[in-house]
Amino acid sequence: MNDLGVDTWMNAIMSALGAIACATFAITYHVRAAWWRSDIGKNQMAFAVVIGLLCLYTVAATFWKEQCVLVVLHVVRTLVLLAVAALMVQRTRLLLRAQRDFRDRTGV
Repeated sequence: MNDLGVDTWMNAIMSALGAIACATFAITYHVRAAWWRSDIGKNQMAFAVVIGLLCLYTVAATFWKEQCVLVVLHVVRTLVLLAVAALMVQRTRLLLRAQRDFRDRTGV
C-alpha cells in the first residue's frame, strides 16, 4: 500500500465517505419512513444502495490487487452501473408521471 499516491488515497477515502453517507441515508430512511410503500421511496432507497456499492467498489479495487478478485469486482461494477442506468430510467418515468398527474388535477 506504500506504492499508492496521494490521489489514489484521496479517491479511496472519498469513496469510503460516500459509502458511509449512502449507508447512513439508507438506514435513516428505513427507520424513519415507509419507503417500500411508494415507487419513489423504493427508487430513493435503491439508488442510495447502488451508489453506495459503487463507492465500495472503488475502495475494494484500490486495495485488492489480486487478478481474480479484480475480475469479479469489474463484473460487479458493470452490474452496478447497469443498475444506476435502470434506476435513472425509472426515476425519469416517475418524474414524468408526477408531472402528468399534477397537470391533470383541477383547481378548487
